[in-house]
Amino acid sequence: MSFDHAHLLGIEPLAPHDITTILDLADQYADLGRSSAKHGTALAGLTQINMFFENSTRTQASFELAGKRLGADVMSMAMQASSIKKGETLIDTAMTLNAMHPDLLVVRHPHSGAVDLLAQKVNCAVLNAGDGRHEHPTQALLDALTIRRAKGRLHRLSIAICGDIAHSRVARSNIILLGKMENRIRLIGPPTLMPAGIAEFGVEVFDDMKKGLEGVDVVMMLRLQRERMDGGFIPSEREYYHRYGLDAEKLAHAAPDAIVMHPGPMNRGVEIDGELADDLRRSVIQQQVEMGVAVRMAAMDLLARGLRARRNTKAVMA
Repeated sequence: MSFDHAHLLGIEPLAPHDITTILDLADQYADLGRSSAKHGTALAGLTQINMFFENSTRTQASFELAGKRLGADVMSMAMQASSIKKGETLIDTAMTLNAMHPDLLVVRHPHSGAVDLLAQKVNCAVLNAGDGRHEHPTQALLDALTIRRAKGRLHRLSIAICGDIAHSRVARSNIILLGKMENRIRLIGPPTLMPAGIAEFGVEVFDDMKKGLEGVDVVMMLRLQRERMDGGFIPSEREYYHRYGLDAEKLAHAAPDAIVMHPGPMNRGVEIDGELADDLRRSVIQQQVEMGVAVRMAAMDLLARGLRARRNTKAVMA
């Protein structure tokens, strides 16, 4: 498998064949995860450091599990209690970590571009676990794998992304990835939660759920990100659910076999009806969590192969 990237900082730098390479390997790891073995050796002898400057449950846990299943030495740093709180800069933190000679660095940060800055200062592979409103590449990849396994393909589908588009790095990464794979993308939400210039991304924009969901194959709901809001973006949660929360009545406008997705954590009764979220005939939300481990295993495996190849080349040339 060929993957010519030193880091995974976003979906934007990836070509369609890069995306397919990650998903193909992740498919194998998904099958491994359902076997009794579960473990591999792709990261044996390597050190993985997880740095989460924002709280996370699914992403951090799945990166830890992915690294351990592939044989890495995994260390998760409590950034809330780190020297950053004592005034240390992000660059100083990067230099300190670099001196420990890690091989894989997984970073989540509240500021867009912070992960890219870290990648420029360290001698290891860096994976973006979400930076500000910028990107969340592994979430888009696990969503893509979930769709591909449920629908049998990842092209020429009609996909609706609904809710808080403006504050969502998940939405941005998914728009980029699904666009690269030739899908028809619809964004549905109130005008207050749509970023300026969004139509330039080659998407259709709706402020009516029933019209937007008409005939779609995939319904991807998003969390209301109140921590990133600094004003009155919605009148009330009750009104938001009435107009933009997914329930059986609104879903009836989608294709009969449409699947329902949500990156989590869910606000039940705000973005999605609880019974619908748990309906295994339509909801693939639990599969998304499962595919998260497989995709992160694949991404770290591919980056580790490149890292070892570059180090071997340097050793030969020395």
